Amino acid sequence: MPGRPANILRLFPLTAGVDDGELRLGGLTARELLDAHGSPLVVYDEATVRAQARAYRAAAPDAFVCYGAKAFPNVALMRILAEEGIGADVSTAGEFRFAEAAGITGERLVVHGNNKSDEELGAAATAGSLVVVDSLEEVVRARETGVARTLIRVTPGIDADTHEAIRTAHHGSKFGLPPDDALEALRLAPETEGLHVHVGSQLLDSGAALMAVDWMATFAARARAELRWELRTIDLGGGLGVPTSLDDPQLDVEAFVPALLAELERACEQQDIPHPGVVLEPGRSLVGRAGVTLYRVGAVKETAAGRTWVAVDGGLSDNPRPALYGARYAALLANRADEPPHGTYAVAGKHCESGDVLIDRVELPEPRRGDILAVPATGGYTLAMGSNYNAVPRPAVVLVRDGNATVIRRRETIDDLLALESY
Repeated sequence: MPGRPANILRLFPLTAGVDDGELRLGGLTARELLDAHGSPLVVYDEATVRAQARAYRAAAPDAFVCYGAKAFPNVALMRILAEEGIGADVSTAGEFRFAEAAGITGERLVVHGNNKSDEELGAAATAGSLVVVDSLEEVVRARETGVARTLIRVTPGIDADTHEAIRTAHHGSKFGLPPDDALEALRLAPETEGLHVHVGSQLLDSGAALMAVDWMATFAARARAELRWELRTIDLGGGLGVPTSLDDPQLDVEAFVPALLAELERACEQQDIPHPGVVLEPGRSLVGRAGVTLYRVGAVKETAAGRTWVAVDGGLSDNPRPALYGARYAALLANRADEPPHGTYAVAGKHCESGDVLIDRVELPEPRRGDILAVPATGGYTLAMGSNYNAVPRPAVVLVRDGNATVIRRRETIDDLLALESY
């Protein structure tokens, strides 16, 4: 399969290429990166992050685009996104502080959370940030803490075509308010400037998002008729997915966002309501493709069932998505990237857990101890959801650009973990 490297490279960052059999990212080989920074290593490509930010700004020039920081809260990346005109969507005091450290403050922040503390509401009020109200009791608490700008998060009962753990707009969701409660929230706080909806994450089809736009316009028309309340801002959330395997469909920013905005314009005209200002909250689609995780191959062994396991020096502590959601990833041997496949292998992490399987099936050249395994599209919801299971320190993160690599998150050490202990 001589074309395989070219095919799989579409999952890698824009600067990725194969020269003399070696994977390059941002002008550096995977071998150079691991030799300098150790393994495992998460590599972000700056050019890809900036390109995705610019794609959103071009697709929605009049919208406020803010980065869903939960995808990977990192000061350096958030600073780059801020340079491209992107704000931040934060949902905890920690994410709020990361945004502040990146220079994103005040009206450039949208504050989320289904259980905001008084301190978090107070910080949002002091900063003058937009707060997305998530429950009826929060309507009152937001006012008491001095929050001036609010949206009401509505749960329309739409089931997105994604894993059940990352659907967020279905009936019974822990997020947002059902329609009647949302109307009650608007009665309690008629000064509310708008509505928020988010149907789910890792969307590779626009159907549910378009359905949500129509539903929200109809709901806004109902609120206008019953309460004389006018919609001024609508936050359509995020959710655009990133292909992580060659079997996944591709849904680009350039297709997804204009379709949403066109549907919003059509729906507002149909409901005879003014066209509101728009907020978008992309996370994974800003940083997912930009990230690649590099591992060293360790043990390779064949089981009695004929399955050959390739063990790497990371796993669910740096990428729990396969274990949590059944996420599928691709991979290549970065130091032998132009070799044809020898067979089909399963890639396991090093953790004492049978579910620590990064990739169930992947075609590779025959792996050997010391090879470098590169897993693309790991820039969102991987290390951000990581842990120290088995007391394993989390990997370093570097940002690559024009042949240079900058550490933007240092590698944890066992001493770091022990420093949290009292003994």
